[in-house]
Order: sequence, then C-alpha cells, then structure tokens
Amino acid sequence: MSVLAPGTRWYNTVWRWHFYAGLLCIPFVLWLALTGSLYLWRPQVEAWLDQRFDHLATSAPARSPDAQVAAALRAVPGASLRSYVLPDAPGHAVRVIVTSGGVDTRVYVDPATLAVLHVAPEATRLFPLLSRLHGELLAGTIGSGIVEIAACWAVTMLLTGLYLWWPRARRGLGGVLYPRLRGGKRLFWRDLHATAGIWVSLFALGLIGTGLPWANVWGSYLVEIRALTGTSNGPVDWTIGGKPPKPDPAADLHADHAGMAGMAGMMAQRSAAAPPGGDLTRVVRAAQPLALAPPVLVAPPKTPGAPWKVSSDAADRPLRAEATFDGATGQILHRSDFTERHWIDRLIGYGIAAHEGALFGVANQIAGTLTALLLALLAGSGAVLWWHRRPVGLLGAPIPLTRPRYGPVLIGGIVALGLSMPLFGATLLLVLAVERLVLRNLRRPKRWLGLSLV
Repeated sequence: MSVLAPGTRWYNTVWRWHFYAGLLCIPFVLWLALTGSLYLWRPQVEAWLDQRFDHLATSAPARSPDAQVAAALRAVPGASLRSYVLPDAPGHAVRVIVTSGGVDTRVYVDPATLAVLHVAPEATRLFPLLSRLHGELLAGTIGSGIVEIAACWAVTMLLTGLYLWWPRARRGLGGVLYPRLRGGKRLFWRDLHATAGIWVSLFALGLIGTGLPWANVWGSYLVEIRALTGTSNGPVDWTIGGKPPKPDPAADLHADHAGMAGMAGMMAQRSAAAPPGGDLTRVVRAAQPLALAPPVLVAPPKTPGAPWKVSSDAADRPLRAEATFDGATGQILHRSDFTERHWIDRLIGYGIAAHEGALFGVANQIAGTLTALLLALLAGSGAVLWWHRRPVGLLGAPIPLTRPRYGPVLIGGIVALGLSMPLFGATLLLVLAVERLVLRNLRRPKRWLGLSLV
C-alpha cells in the first residue's frame, strides 16, 4: 500500500471540489452571464423602449406636478403616490409611481395635457423583471439563496482552478496565456478552459464579489457586521435578497434629529402665507436647482407633517445624493451626499456601480460583457472537457494524484473563504459530512463519485 506524501490528500480533495463546483456552477454561470450581460445595457435599451414617451410634440406649458400626479392616480383607482420622477428634459413624459395593494405601478403622463400615455406594473417592466431573474430566479428568498450558493462555489471554482492550473515548470506561454492548437482536441479544450480561467479570473472574482451585497445571507451578514462594529451611519441603499434591508435604528434616529432641527427652523416661517401650489409642486420647484443626478425621485412623507424626501437613484452610485424638504414652505431641511457615507458603504457603492456597468460609462459595460462572455466560455469549455474525459458509467471526478501542493496554505485559504462567505462554509461542511459519513460507506456511489481511491 503506497503512502501519500504530505498535502496530497488535500490536493486531491481540491481537485474533486473544483470538479463538483464546476458541475454545480455551469448552468448558473451561463444563466447569470446571459442575464447580467443584458442588464449591463439597461440605459440604452430603456431609452429605446421609452423613446415614444420622450419625444412629445407639445408647445403648451407643463401643468403643475400636483395635477400630473392627480392624473396618474385617476388611472389607477384606489392608489396612492409612491414617488414622482422628475422629467430629465423638456418633451419627456412624467413618470409617476403609484402603489395599490402592495403593487407598484408606473404611469406615464403628458406633462402639458395630463393625458395618460401608458400604465405598467413595475414588476412586469423588462429590467426589474430581468433583475429578479438574475438575482432571484423569480423565486424570492429561496432563489436568492440558490444564486448565492452558486456564486460562492463559482468563487471556489475560480480560485481552485488557479491553484490547480498554476504553471509548473512549463516552457513557453502555450497553455498558459493561449491554447495550443497542435495537440489534438483534448489538449485544445483543456488549454481553452485553463487560459480562459486565467484571463477572466481577476475580473470574474470582482464581478461576483460586487454582486454579493445583494445576496440574502451575505448581505444580511454584512449588515450585522456593520452594526456590531459600529460602522453603520446610514441605511444601505441596495436590496438584500430582493427586499429592502431592515431599517437601521441609529440611522433613523440621526435622520429624525436632523429633520426635527430643520423643522424647528421653519416653524416661525409657517405663520406667513405659504408659497403657491401644493406640497409636491413646492418641493419639486425647490429640488430642481439642486441638479441631482437622474433619475430623481420625490417621495411623499410617511406620516402627515413629516418631510418630503428627494433622492437621486442614479445607477452610478457615487453620484447619488438625497435631501429632505418641508412641504409647506418648500425649504430644504437636510442634505446628504455619497461622500458622507461610511467608507465601507462607499466602497460597496463603487463596486455595485461597476457591477451594473455604470461606473465608467460604455467602457464599463463592454468590460462587464466581455467578463460575462469569458465566464460562459470557461463554463462551456469545462463541460466539453468533462464530457470528453468522463469514463463510461462514472461521474468522471478527477483520479487521485500523488504530488503534494501546499497543504497548510490551502487549508488556511479554505477556512478564510468559509468565514468570508458563510453560505459557502455551511455547504462545504455539508459536502464534507456527506463524503465522510455517508458516501464512503456506500460502495457504488463511492466508486461513481471517484472516492474509492481517496
């Protein structure tokens, strides 16, 4: 009986995990690459879809925002105002988002004639639907968990792939930076898989990492860490598991104090005559000179007498800012900008903007699309490689090898991954437990999975 050199067992285990992670991730990587690539081009596609609403031929002056909202509410009986979207330019239809029974609806209104041009539930619009397909598989929290597990194992697949394929005593760049073409189909597909992995790994890890804040477990984990470490000075401005995050009590208290301070300064002015127009009209007039990055949402107060909120919802998150206004006077009460957020939130904001292709314009969109395509190539070539190499009647897990590779470093890296990605750590422990306690005692499954010689 041969004795394996130190570290060999771990090396063989990593080979199997890389293989299992690949089988698990291939369909999800292809799906995420497809839906993510489409989402990257949201500004151009939405501008094309909405062009009929943004070239209105009218010379009449625009009616007041209050009148525009009233027209939108008449189009959806029983609804209330969720937010009013400031028009980006003259000739653009006004978008008014109303809500009824927990369902948000976007109403397009001609600002001059008050004609309702289009009514569309937010959930059925192309890019909100595509976002849920991409991040939740249209399955809510469960779907978000599935995507998160696949993303975590994709990180593992990339890192273990680099570990396994790192050049060892190889002459030349063939098979490292480009595939060799003269070694037959098997070598070609092997090199294509390896070189695609080397080229895409850094960008793919960044793409996956910047998407994790949206995931249900990792995003909630981050919120808890922020609370425990005292690094939370405002609510996060991204969804977690497809839902808005739980309110941050400390942030709410800070906002309340800021709002009360501003309201106290306005109380003396309220005895004077209020400016003409309704509250929304006054707030819109006061907000326009701020020149916030579009789209700019104007949201009514949650309780009577509370401030109105005006916020930029720009995809390039470093451009975002928000302000609160007194609806009765149109006076600004408080303003906060992206630069005032905690550095952790700013870092994540930059990452999310890059993930969505908004941080540095078209170049960002092209880079994201190429990364997604290379990931799809990596997944597809891995599937072809497995299909060609699999033994008849077996799953085709890698056979055990006898060379050791950095056991302690490898173990430390795996532990670090498990701690930084809790869902990966939990599923990894589950895989280990099933391997050690169940499959090793079942002869046929053990052989089929490639465990018989390990």
